[in-house]
Order: sequence, then structure tokens, then C-alpha cells
Amino acid sequence: MPKDDTGELIEVGSSVAGEAAEQNQYTKCHANVPISTLDFSGSPRLDGENPAHTRLLAEIDAALPPILVHRQTMRVIDGRHRLRAANLRGEQTIAVEYFDGDEDRAFLLSVSANLSHGLPLSLADRKAAAEQIIRQHPEWSDRAIAAAAGLSAGAVSAIRRETATGGGELTARIGRDGRVRPIDPTQGRLRASRILAERPRASLREIAKEAGIAVGTARDVRDRVRRGLDPAPVNHREEQGAPPEQGHEAPKTEFEQAQARFDTLTATLQSLKKDPSLRFTESGRRLLRWLEGHALKPEDSWVVPSSPPHCAVLIADIARHNALMLHSLADVLEQQGQQAM
Repeated sequence: MPKDDTGELIEVGSSVAGEAAEQNQYTKCHANVPISTLDFSGSPRLDGENPAHTRLLAEIDAALPPILVHRQTMRVIDGRHRLRAANLRGEQTIAVEYFDGDEDRAFLLSVSANLSHGLPLSLADRKAAAEQIIRQHPEWSDRAIAAAAGLSAGAVSAIRRETATGGGELTARIGRDGRVRPIDPTQGRLRASRILAERPRASLREIAKEAGIAVGTARDVRDRVRRGLDPAPVNHREEQGAPPEQGHEAPKTEFEQAQARFDTLTATLQSLKKDPSLRFTESGRRLLRWLEGHALKPEDSWVVPSSPPHCAVLIADIARHNALMLHSLADVLEQQGQQAM
């Protein structure tokens, strides 16, 4: 699972692959094509493929999954390491699945695929991908781009500020849910108040449509104007008890935080299960079983009330020892991963 600049785990929630599947842009039947006909350009990896990972895949004594190719350009979308491995093994052809969308969607799908399985993209790769997505889709919200590029919304916001073509005179952006939201909600509220002044009998739907705001926001503006209040005070959300602005989430309970961490770890484990170097080797499958068996769940909190008071200190010592051992293991693995990149 990727991390942002601060080391925070980022949830990758891009729906690019799902949308492509819904629009029948995949050709699921496998075709063997000559490797010489494939285009390697357009990779989201700034430094190209990792030689060590390529050699590892080449040594797997099993058929690897088909790679994904953009039919119109024959550019490889996902599976460059598998393609390099096939070259190392002296193979002349490789199994492919085709994607029939446009080149823009092909790039988004390439980034999404390299975030969800296989060798993850580096932070520099993900930042570069975010810059390209901002140039191609300045109307997308920070969170939508963050989900597509595997970054935090804050990191995307910083990149947008540094990117000259990051939005221009846009007044609204499209969120991950496909809904259009104003960049500055204050302006929409002010427009709504002017419409109310000119046409007091206008319906809430008419006001919302003309002002570019939600019907609920139009209702709130009307109520505030009737009470003689500012239609768009700085702290209007706190006063009205409305949901926080996009990018500012409400505080989560301790259980919700634990559940969120577990969901993130579950997603990471599912991603690892798709990695060919783990799926198709006995040592890899053993590692996956070990990881799954050592994953603590929020419901494991039953351990605390089930521990007799006179045994609590001893149980705590065992738990702390296991935690220290896992922490040391994590340090070694992290160092090994950094050396391989």
C-alpha cells in the first residue's frame, strides 16, 4: 500500500478499472501476440522496470497472467515486468488482454493497475502521475486525483498549486462520486442570496440550479437570509451542524480508526495476493498464509476482558515481545525494499 510524503498509508480507491469493465472496454479472451509488436513507452515508472523483479518473475516455473495492452496503439498498460521476464526466457510471443478505451483512460488504468498489484509505484512515480492527471483533468477534485494516483488529497493540492495548468478559472470540480462541487462554496451562496432578493418566490430547485449549489444549501441560505444572517459566514458549517467541507473529515471513534486501519491492511494483503512472484511460488504462498495468520482484527479486542488480572502483565509482556519482533522485521524489510528500488 503506497504512502504519502509524511509516511501516511494512502487508500487507493480508483474506479478506473471498474468503469472500464462496465463499459465493456476489456477484451477478456487471451491472444498470443509477437513481443516485437508491443510498445513499451508511456510507463508511469520514471526509472523503468526493476531488473531484480524481472529476474524473479523469469524464474517462476508457471505461466504468468496475460498482460494488458491498449489495442489501438499496442502500448503495454499493465505487465511490463512480465513482458521483460518473457524476453529473458527467450519467448517470442506473450498472452495479452486488450483494452479498447482512449489513450487517456489507458494511462489512468496503467497507474491504477500498478498501484493495486505487483511492484508498487514509488512516491516520485505517483507524484509524476498526479501532475499528468491534473494537466489532463483539471476539473477533477483533489480527492479524485489522489485516489487515481495513490497520494493523499493534501499532496495533490500541493502539486496542483505548483502546476501552472492546475485548473485556471474553474469554479467547480468533479469528485470521486461523479458529483460537481464548487471550489468556493461562498460564491454560490452569495449568488443564491441575490436570486432570493430579486425573486423571493423562486423555488429552492430554481435557486440551486441557477446558483450552482445543492438544494439543501439553497434552503440554508434562504433560512439565514430570512433571519437576517450572512448567507455565507466563515463558520457557517459549524453553526448549522452541516457536514465538514470536503477534505476535512469528522473525527472518528477509536473503533472506527481501528476498523479503517484494518481495512487498509486487508486491501494491502489482497494486493499482495495478486502479485505473481507470491502467487506462483511455494515460498510466496507460505508468506501470504503467514501474513494472513498474523493479522489482528478490531474484534480481537476480546483478548483484554478475557485476560485474568493476575495474568495481564505476563500476557502484555508476550504481546509486547511479539510487537517488537514484528517491528524489527518491518525495519529489515523496509530497508531491503529501499535497496531494491
